[in-house]
Amino acid sequence: MSFSVGIVGLPNVGKSTLFNALTRSKQADVQNYPFCTIDPNVGVVEVPDERLAKLAEISKSKKIIPTAVEFVDIAGLVKGASEGEGLGNKFLSHIREVDAIAQVVRSFADPNVAHVHNRVNPAEDAEIINTELALADLQTVAKRLDTLKKSAKGAAAKEFQNQIALLEKVYDTLQKSRPARELEYNEEETELMKELHLLTMKPLLYVVNTDEAPLPLSHSPLETSSGQALIKGRESTTTTASQIEICAKLEAELADLPPDEARQYLGELGMKETGLDKLIKASYELLGLITFLTSGEPETRAWTVKKGAKAPQAAGVIHTDFIKGFIKADVANWEDFVQYGGWSKIKESGKLRLEGKEYIVRDGDVCYFHVNV
Repeated sequence: MSFSVGIVGLPNVGKSTLFNALTRSKQADVQNYPFCTIDPNVGVVEVPDERLAKLAEISKSKKIIPTAVEFVDIAGLVKGASEGEGLGNKFLSHIREVDAIAQVVRSFADPNVAHVHNRVNPAEDAEIINTELALADLQTVAKRLDTLKKSAKGAAAKEFQNQIALLEKVYDTLQKSRPARELEYNEEETELMKELHLLTMKPLLYVVNTDEAPLPLSHSPLETSSGQALIKGRESTTTTASQIEICAKLEAELADLPPDEARQYLGELGMKETGLDKLIKASYELLGLITFLTSGEPETRAWTVKKGAKAPQAAGVIHTDFIKGFIKADVANWEDFVQYGGWSKIKESGKLRLEGKEYIVRDGDVCYFHVNV
């Protein structure tokens, strides 16, 4: 099961620098001119998880396999992208294919890196991108509404009434430059919205690309002036938009260092984790994902499922045949697993649970699935 996050933003805001640091590569072109990235670059990035090493030590595992998120570096959008400006239609189609959006906005000042609007204002950058996404969605919704209204005649009118009412509500929201994700949907409406593949329905993470001065560890993203402009000015705090701050230039320097030197450098800066680790974890959370774990002598491994997944669905991530063949699952919290020394000893502790088909898997569960295949 793979999930993808599209890195989007205006040209020259640091998207490709960030992507290269994430993937520890020079895959994305970082030249100082707009549209140096045309076709999207794709990289699979491991999700940092300190639990894996601890479990592997207990199980004497031969290998450790973390879970991963796919990042897609999408070329810079510009004002008018929804009307085709700057190859906009092509780039918007790339965004439709990802599961969530990491929108990079520029908060660093560098006279050597041109800004497409000749000024640094992260809130205005976000305004331009969000407006273009909303305008593109307006076109999509208008086309579907037109089709539905043509079909809703005579005896068939009642059948399409609810869909038309929903799309008119979405259309009104988009016309106000508000994202479709702000509205609440019932189960039936959610299915219809999925069919439309709207850009503003995708979960959104603002990545504010800052200057090199590191932020204090206690710094809360929502307390920054740019945070208030981006989050409170654009979307209510109940939506799936959130924000982190990263210095892409610093992250690129750290990514070029050997791991020991990078850790030392982080310590000197007073940082406990890299901005990239923060971004990966935030993206994972944004997508509504959790990690369950399996651990034994062959391997200790992290697996990804959506929050709310039941035990058979989780087993199916390991092998699709396990869904039908699911019988039961041995489940333990990972900390208990470590504390009591693995499967054999945790059974004696009373901390091991036997769960059935209705069990909702939790983040940090160590699972052993019993299946009949």
